[in-house]
Order: sequence, then C-alpha cells, then structure tokens
Amino acid sequence: MTMDYFLLLCSLLLPVVSAVEETLMDTKWATTELAWTAHPETGWEEVSGYDDAMNPIRTYQVCNVRELNQNNWLRSDFIPRKDVLRVYVEMKFTVRDCNSIPNIPGSCKETFNLFYYESDSDSATATSPFWMENPYVKVDTIAPDESFSMLESGRVNTKVRSFGPLSKAGFYLAFQDLGACMSLISVRVFYKKCSTTIANFAVFPETATGAEATSLVIAPGTCVPNAVEVSVPLKLYCNGDGEWMVPVGACTCSAGFEPAMKETQCQACSPGTFKSKQGDGFCLPCPANSRASSGAASVCSCRNGYYRSDTDIPDSPCTTVPSAPRSVISSVNETSLVLEWSEPRDLGGRDDVFYNVICKKCLPERGMCSRCDDNVDISPRHLGLTQRRVAVRNLQAHTQYSFEIQAVNGVSNKSPYTPQFSAVNITTNQAGKYSCSLVATCQSSILNLWAKSAFKGWKEIQRNVRECILHLRSRDQFFVYINARIEGLKAGTPYVVQVRARTVAGYGRYSSPADFSTNLQSKLYPYLLHYPGIYWDICGLIHFPVLATESPIVTPGMKVYIDPFTYEDPNEAVREFAKEIDVSCVKIEEVIGAGEFGEVCRGRLKLPGRREIIVAIKTLKVGYTDRQRRDFLSEASIMGQFDHPNIIRLEGVVTKSRPVMIVTEFMENGALDSFLRLNDGQFTVIQLVGMLRGIAAGMKYLSDMNYVHRDLAARNILVNSNLVCKVSDFGLSRFLEDDPTDPTYTSSLGGKIPIRWTAPEAIAYRKFTSASDVWSYGIVMWEVMSYGERPYWDMSNQDVINAVEQDYRLPPPMDCPTALHQLMLDCWVKERNLRPKFTQIVATLDKLIRNAASLKVVTNSTQSTGVSQPLLDRCVPDYTTFTTVGDWLDAIKMSRYRDNFVNAGFASFDLVAQMTAEDLLRIGVTLAGHQKKILGSIQDMRLQMNQTLPVQV
Repeated sequence: MTMDYFLLLCSLLLPVVSAVEETLMDTKWATTELAWTAHPETGWEEVSGYDDAMNPIRTYQVCNVRELNQNNWLRSDFIPRKDVLRVYVEMKFTVRDCNSIPNIPGSCKETFNLFYYESDSDSATATSPFWMENPYVKVDTIAPDESFSMLESGRVNTKVRSFGPLSKAGFYLAFQDLGACMSLISVRVFYKKCSTTIANFAVFPETATGAEATSLVIAPGTCVPNAVEVSVPLKLYCNGDGEWMVPVGACTCSAGFEPAMKETQCQACSPGTFKSKQGDGFCLPCPANSRASSGAASVCSCRNGYYRSDTDIPDSPCTTVPSAPRSVISSVNETSLVLEWSEPRDLGGRDDVFYNVICKKCLPERGMCSRCDDNVDISPRHLGLTQRRVAVRNLQAHTQYSFEIQAVNGVSNKSPYTPQFSAVNITTNQAGKYSCSLVATCQSSILNLWAKSAFKGWKEIQRNVRECILHLRSRDQFFVYINARIEGLKAGTPYVVQVRARTVAGYGRYSSPADFSTNLQSKLYPYLLHYPGIYWDICGLIHFPVLATESPIVTPGMKVYIDPFTYEDPNEAVREFAKEIDVSCVKIEEVIGAGEFGEVCRGRLKLPGRREIIVAIKTLKVGYTDRQRRDFLSEASIMGQFDHPNIIRLEGVVTKSRPVMIVTEFMENGALDSFLRLNDGQFTVIQLVGMLRGIAAGMKYLSDMNYVHRDLAARNILVNSNLVCKVSDFGLSRFLEDDPTDPTYTSSLGGKIPIRWTAPEAIAYRKFTSASDVWSYGIVMWEVMSYGERPYWDMSNQDVINAVEQDYRLPPPMDCPTALHQLMLDCWVKERNLRPKFTQIVATLDKLIRNAASLKVVTNSTQSTGVSQPLLDRCVPDYTTFTTVGDWLDAIKMSRYRDNFVNAGFASFDLVAQMTAEDLLRIGVTLAGHQKKILGSIQDMRLQMNQTLPVQV
C-alpha cells in the first residue's frame, strides 16, 4: 500500500478541520504603487486600474510580442518568511491568444515562468542577483487555462504553486516573460497551518506545515483538564495541506469526570453520581445503599450499616450482614448428631453467604457452656460451610450440648457486631454399634464398584457383612460422587475391606486387604478415582490401588476450528478464544501502517510476571458500528484458536476500553511480498524453499483443523527477523469494501475474491476448500521464487480467468528449480481432488531440502508451458515495442538503473544486446538477483534479434 493511500485512510480517523491560511503578501490590497523591480525597463510595466467592484488594483503588463528574443524579468519586494518552511503563491493573470495577434513572428508565447530567490536581508538591487536561472530557483512554467482575443474581454486565470524548503530570513518572487502578451493582475503569498484542535481528549497547538507537500509535521499534545494519558506519546501529524491526521496516543477522562462538549472536555460528575475509573464511560447514579454528596466522585460511600467487601468493585452496591439462619432441625443418634437448617430470610443483598457451626459443651450444675474440645468431629467442617447440613460425631454420652449456627457473608467482617445466629440445645444418649462409610468419585468408564469386608480371623462374621455394589451413572468425562455404607460393625473390632472395579472388559482383581478398627470411629473422606489405577481412602485409614481389567482408552479427537459467526453472541466467541488484556499493559509506540478497520501500530506488551515484548497492535477506528466491531474482533476469535510456529500468534485483545485493539506478535520484516521485492536476488534457493516449507506447515495445521483461509497470498504472510514465515490475515478480506484503486479483490457472487490467487472453482462457484487453498499456495510459491513479482503481470483479472480456463499456467520464474515448478503445476491441477494435500506438500519440500542436488535442475524460462504462444508471449517483453532503453527497464521493473545505463553510454538496444555481467557490474548493477534478471531479459532480446551470442552469467 502506498504512503499516500495510507495517509488518506489515517485521515478518516479525525474530524474534518479546515486548513488555516496565513497571508505573507497580497498585492490586491496595496494602496500605493508596488514599484517592483523590472529588467529591462522596456519589459514589465506597472498599470493601475479598477476591478469590477471599482476597487483599485495594481497590475503588471508586458506585450513585446512583435520583438524576438524577449527575456523580461519582474521581481517583487523582499518578503519575510516568518519561520515557515513552505509557501504558496496564488497568481491571477490574463494571457492574449497568440493566434489573435496578426503579423507576429513565431516567438509569441502564452506562458511565463515563476522563480524565487532566498536572502537573509533585503539586499537585492537592479543588477544583483543576476537576472537568470541560478541564482534564481525556478518553481514552474505557468500556463493559462484560457487565453483571450481582441474581441473578448480578458479571462482571468488563477494558478497556485508552492515551493520549499525555505531556510533564510526571506525571499523575493520573480516572474520571467519570454514573449507573451499578458497582465499579472494580483499576487498573493501565503502559507498553511493546522489550526488548534482537540482529539482523543488531547489539545494539539496550531502548527505550520512542513517543507514538502508530503511532509508530516509532528505536533505534541497535552491532555485536556481532568484527563490522563492512556498511551503515549501524544502527537498528531500536520500534513502539507494543513490538515490533521494520524493521531497517536490518547487521553481519557479521569475517575470522577465524564466526556462533555462533543468529547472535547472532561466535566465533573454531579452530586449523586460517580465514575470509578478513568476511561470514556459516563457518570452513573450511585449504587444502592450508597451516596455521593459532592461532585467529581470516583466512589460512592456506603450508608450507615452497609458495607463493601475487600473484593467488591467500587461500582457494586453496598450490602449488609445476613439475618440468622432459620428452621434449625437436629437429629440425635446416640453420640452422633445431624444438624440441618434453612437460609436466612435476609441475605443482606449478597449471594456469598456461608455458615459457621459453634459447638459448646454445657455443664448444667455449673450453669455455664464452653467450647467443645478437638475430639468432637463436625463434618465436613465447622467454619465456612456452603451447604446447610453437618454431621457431628464423637460426642460424649448423656451430655448436654449447645450448637450455634451463624450466618455470615462477605461484609460480616466489616460490621462491628457479632454475626446473627440460631441456637439448638441437645442431649446425647448411649453410644451404639459402629459402621463404615465408603465414599468415592469415578468416571463413567467404570460400570460398578464392588466392596467386601470381613471380621479379621472370624469367618462367621462375614455372613453378617453383605457385598456392596456401587452403581455409577453414565456421564462421559464427568466425575460422579457415590457412596455405600456397611452396617452392623461392632465397637473395638478389627476389620478387613477389599474393593474391585468392573468395566466393559470385565472384572478387575480385588485390591490388597486394608485393615481398620472401629475403635477409631471410622469415617471416609472423598477420594479421586482414576482408571485403570483406582485410589481409595478406606475408612480414613489407608490408601491402595484397585486395578481393573484393561479396556480401550478413548483419546480426544483432533482440535477442530469453530467459526465465531456461529455464535449467537459474537462477544462470547471473543471471550472464549481471545485473552482480554488490560489497556495499561499495552504501550503504542508508532504507527506502521493502516488496516481495513483502523491503524496498525508497533508497541510493547508487559503482562504481569512476564518480560516485556514488542507487539503489533491493530486498532479499531473511532466511530465504528456494531458490525464493524464484530468483524474486527472476529479475526481475534479465529486467530486465538491456533497454536503453531507458522501461524501468527495472538497475544490478546483490548475490548473494555477504547480504542479496541488486537495484539499479536511483531514480525520485524513485514509482509513477504514487499520483503522479497526489497531483497531481490539476496537469498539462496534453500532459503526460499525453507520459507515455502514454513508456509506449507502452517497451512497443513489449518487444514487439519478444517479451517479454509480463502486469501492465501504472499501479502498475507509475515516474516520475522529469523526469516520464519507465518500465515496471517484470517478472514478480513471477505469484508473489504469496493476500492477501484486496488483491483486485488474483485466482486464475484456476493463476495470479494483475489482473482490471481484463487482456484477456478472458487471463482465460479464459491467452492472454497483446502484444495482451493492449495491452488493459492502454488501462486505463493511462484511469488516467492520470483521475488515478489505480481502473478500474471499486467494482465487484467478477466484475462487471467480466461487464460486459466484455457489451461494456461504461470511459467517458471528465472532460475526456478524444475522440481519446484512441477509442484506449482500440481497445485494448479484443474480437478481439485487431484491436487496434493498440504501434508504431501510439506513432505515433498522436506525431501527437496534433504536432497539439495534436486534443486539445481533449472527449467529454461523461455520453454513452453503447454499453452498457446500468444498467451506465453505476455511473459517475455518484446523490446521492439519500447522507444527507449529506459522504457525497457521500466517494463522489467529495473527502472532504478535508468541513469546507470544512460551515463555509461548504453542508450540503444544494439549496445544493450552486447552487454555482459562484467558490463553490468561496471555500471553499478551489483545485486546478483538484479544482474540475473537484466541478463535474462537481454537473452530474450537477443533471441528476438535472431542473435546467438552467449550471455555470461
């Protein structure tokens, strides 16, 4: 993309602000004679008159058309430049039509020349500087749009020219007449500047334009009052037309302040409203149970009796402590107890309610209760309960206890009062027989669990303990909690427990025996069961594995790409596949380009606990629609699903502040096509094949995930500093708007298609598959081996479609190994099912890399490719169609050496046809790739001349 086009896109990011023109001189308002210096005196003549509104005007006229060899000069007074670097000259003038003047020699002109001369003081005289080009600097030859004849009134022409850079204190204007009959009605000298503006809550001062028409002058910005920087540096660029463009950095309103006056000011939140953090958001009413008595509040304070927890955000409402639990039910079984209760009537406005159970042992004779000792077991625990049920064991028989059930939440620790509770008093009775609970978790691959226990050394007891079957529900990939209870155990008695599992393959072995004794008041904690190794915690005493018979293990399938547009809410796809990055971790350093939706920048990313890295940042331009935001973030939803060294890596997204950003790894060498053109002929064949192998590996990964790229081209491959190529640009080309200046994407059947890279079935029927990506990969191979040449050269898109339909295929680039061109042709097979898969392409390239000798066989670029000769002739420029050697160099894209050829005397095709590699080196063509390209074209030229002289390479 050209810089002019990039700047045009960037200019769309700012509101339109008219340029300011500051006048340095204007003869229209002169009240006395101008008295400019004329040379010779018989040339220009000052004439005073009146315009149509009867305002006096001072004009200069000249009309010596009947005399030959006219050279009349007119110089203005000294014009101070006021430190500006470039000035504009507006000239209003009339010119007589030479054809309307009878009997004049052929030297009559209808143009004049504009010059300027710089000086540090008003020192010009009638003879100094000399009246000639150099020391005067020519600006342009000025021609009228309309001239007039005797029978017509004078038609006024207006022309504006600019020049710079200016470096001295001031300058003179000079007008040279070479034989015209004309009148210089008025001259205005002015410069342009960008007016003071506010963008992104930053003020940028009035700034004069640069020295060149294409110059960009940086203007530093400062945040408006009550705003803070969110990215630095703050700067705007003032272009040569006095318009602002390319904003860098931004400010946002501070906490307690909101945007106002069309986002040019930050005003304080009014009482009763607040804004908790800096950003573009607006002030909000205070949350429930809070207030803000003064303006500019960043947080609303809680009313009496209400609080926020340490983890609550400032935007959350204030809450209070819960009321006491309700409906406490106790169930006493000898020396054990089960307590259950209902939730409080008032939860305090929170949902993080949990419970504490306080056990107290009471001595009626003393009239007091004290905390229970540590022997009392409250299961699952006595503090921080989320369920409303506990089991209490190891109580003393015939003893009175009091249990307090407290309800607490996230703000109970903020209250100066003790939590509200409900109490229940119980008295235990005689302890009875013992039992053992078995509790487990397991996966659905286990059909049943079997447990058996025996009285150690007492076989007759086995008849009193039945075999327990633990059934599982069938729930794939989930854990299911199960339990069984063995009743009828006696106190003070040792037991043995064994467990086995059954799967679809049958029963496993029983585990090794586990001993336990009911003296320990047996209990079992939940354990995690893994198949085929199952780990039990039997009655809280011992761990051992239970091995089941082997059965097939199901392995997860290959990861499959999920189209983000299948989500009803596109934001859900972004949340699922892209990591949210806090904007404070991102630092934008400079704009490096422009994308379809906004700017592309280079910056830095510093995540907590990680080193700082350089990243590429795509930003969404201001004023986006919901659809544009969805389409913009869809690339992140796609990219976030990929993890491969040859796929551009997504670092994350910024969606909770503006601008919305996509952050990716930074690729130092940019797009592959421009990188290759910049380094034409600088790589070995092995290096180029290595690049192609990386691209193929990335595409194999995408193909395995069932992702179809649709726009595989060298421009969408990025290259890092180690020449690693990575596939990028996921899906955005499908949303491109029509752009007549860029014919890359052409409308077809409701979508935009890059014709030169697209398979025939995709162009005709929208059949996009991995096979069509393979076709595109063949074009990428051709781009790489030709160092970024445009596929099909200057053929129109329709010509390309017709040629491919007639089985035309691109010829091998210069010095392209035959094996690589054959692989390209395989990718371009018309029947898509016969094209190689990316797996095969990677294997083929690996084989070529291992067998480097196969890459030395090169196809002659002028050999036939099995197509009609007229189509092939498009590939070889016909030197007879060019007027000059320079035109020929333009055609083969070697125009940079035009002056080298001319200065060395190679100005005719006969001489060029005799050139050798030594000649090219002598005239300054030092790059090996450029030498080969020029010598190859010279060889074609010789063939067209029917010459057979060898070319030395």
